[in-house]
Amino acid sequence: MSTLDAQPPVHRPVAAVVVDSPLPHLDRLFEYAVPAHLAEVAQPGVRVRIRFSGREIDGFVVERRERPEHDGRLADLGKVVSPEPVLTPEVLAVCRTIADRYAGVLGDVLRLAVPKRHATAERALPLEAPVLDPVPTPDAGPWAAYPAGPALLRRVHAGEAPRAAWLALPGQVPERDWPRALAVAAATALASDRGALLVMPDHRDVQRVDGELTALLGPGRHVRLTADQGPQARYTAWLKLLRGHVGCVVGTRAAVFAPVHDLGLVAWWDDGDDLLLEPRAPYPAVREVLLERSRVAGAALVSGGFASTVAVQRLVDDGVLAQVRAAPSTVRAAAPSVVVAGEGLDEERDGPAARAHLPSAAWRAAQAALARGPVLVQVPRRGYLPALSCQDCRTRARCPACGGPLTLPGPGQPAECRWCAASLGPAGFECSECGGRRLRSSVVGARRTAEELGRAFPGAPVLTSGAGEVLASVDETPALVIATPGAEPVATGGYAAALLLDAWALLDRTELDAPVEALRRWAGAAALVRGSEHGGVVVLAGVPAGPSLPPVEALIRWDPAWLAERELADRREIGLPPVTVLARLTAPRRALVEALDEVAGQLGAPVAERLGPRPLPAARGAVREEGLEQALLRVPADRADDLARALRAVRAVRSARKDPHPLSVQLHWPGGE
Repeated sequence: MSTLDAQPPVHRPVAAVVVDSPLPHLDRLFEYAVPAHLAEVAQPGVRVRIRFSGREIDGFVVERRERPEHDGRLADLGKVVSPEPVLTPEVLAVCRTIADRYAGVLGDVLRLAVPKRHATAERALPLEAPVLDPVPTPDAGPWAAYPAGPALLRRVHAGEAPRAAWLALPGQVPERDWPRALAVAAATALASDRGALLVMPDHRDVQRVDGELTALLGPGRHVRLTADQGPQARYTAWLKLLRGHVGCVVGTRAAVFAPVHDLGLVAWWDDGDDLLLEPRAPYPAVREVLLERSRVAGAALVSGGFASTVAVQRLVDDGVLAQVRAAPSTVRAAAPSVVVAGEGLDEERDGPAARAHLPSAAWRAAQAALARGPVLVQVPRRGYLPALSCQDCRTRARCPACGGPLTLPGPGQPAECRWCAASLGPAGFECSECGGRRLRSSVVGARRTAEELGRAFPGAPVLTSGAGEVLASVDETPALVIATPGAEPVATGGYAAALLLDAWALLDRTELDAPVEALRRWAGAAALVRGSEHGGVVVLAGVPAGPSLPPVEALIRWDPAWLAERELADRREIGLPPVTVLARLTAPRRALVEALDEVAGQLGAPVAERLGPRPLPAARGAVREEGLEQALLRVPADRADDLARALRAVRAVRSARKDPHPLSVQLHWPGGE
């Protein structure tokens, strides 16, 4: 799609409009005649109201043309809702690519990208941007601890587009912690007269980075964009970026399409957090959107976290991202000491209790640490689905047909594959690692620990952080802080110790990413503990007996990249994401089978492997309806574009013929189950 060139719009009497519709067969441009009284205001990017199929709907002008491509008579453009060009060419290009890549509809992506208009905010904000003093180039600050850190900042300041996967150091004081590092990177981009876009998983992370940006840049030099802002506040912040009042934004997933001028840096934190996955169609991931924004704008890109996902590791292996990490000696000093309860003398002293919910090793560590400061206790959430693993070596049990995870559909029922629905009894299982033929499963969830710890440590305050009430921070007062994964508050001066309880509950999840997700959860909590040089200790309790598990070993060594590399190598060998790409199709069985056949016809040769159909899993109760089934299509990653095109074409045909059974498509690109 081209944009308006130097020729005045009055000489371009045709407007190409994208309509706000979720119907796939309407995902194209429609031409309208521009009346004389709208010739000056109907600029590319403005919102309009148009007459379409007998009713008025919303749309955006994306192009003005000298002559129509349509042979018939054109209807007149209805009205321009606002002269504000809210859809910039750069954001439009990114939205189009994301819609295509996820087999979605442009209108759905535009609803994610452009917030609803707030007329009061438009009138209240001055059109002219204020004149601000130049941003001075900051010192490297936290980046000096990473051998490649200063070079990364120099390239950002020079206007280049380096792309980095950054493994942040744990146990840092605020002046050297990851929020300050991201603020320094953003300030470096601003110092070169370019913009910066920072995306965080939740509002607590936004608050931390927001505070560091304010301290570094001063007030009024950046904005926050989060879904929990009121309509006027959010639209005002968005307009400040659009009109060039500020050049930096930090926000949650809501900020991923923010219209930053002359974008020089995009960054996101904690790639594995599921809050970075859009729950609305076409379900794009923040990672994929920012990769595309970096490409379109020629901007630098930084993916940061204490752990690495397999999808990011694949980008590192493919040379898309360069890894930025500290030297091993620096990591050893910064990371806390990790003790696995049940190893060494624990088993001799405690017997089976060494691997209990609160083994004596954890109790002793907490008792000693409470004299020096607060102690964090991480307890897994309830509700995790049990997976199956080998009884002998604890290797995850996978379907011999498709490699998918095995699970128990109900008491007394044989194991079955969550992907292809193949049933597999214990007699038919054979472990790929040790040849064992016995399966084990875990119960769901973990017991609450507040009362237990209150009795174990009388007199110590017990604080909780989780669903319903999440604490942002705690002070240095000795206390037991019980939190679910992702809800751990930051402690002033760091925690003296952390107890990571019921490790099996994370390790035994059914998700494909369970090992790296377990490490990510543990590392997120352990990173809040003081470094080993300051006496910080982490006790991992509830690890299943048997050989050392890779996530546990990676935590002890504080080497998350090693685990991600190992997982990626395993998936390359057996053809699992992100080496392959999965598409999940949902519809009634007959319509689903027809759609699968149509997709196969679009792809030509038997490129896609079909898994299913099968009834929707009980865990997906939010979308479960009577008679709906699902199927998975799996293709090599290099054929993902072909699969997306085929899915878009099939959806468009079914939409045009008004099929009574809509086909839901969720394309997982490029990683995750």
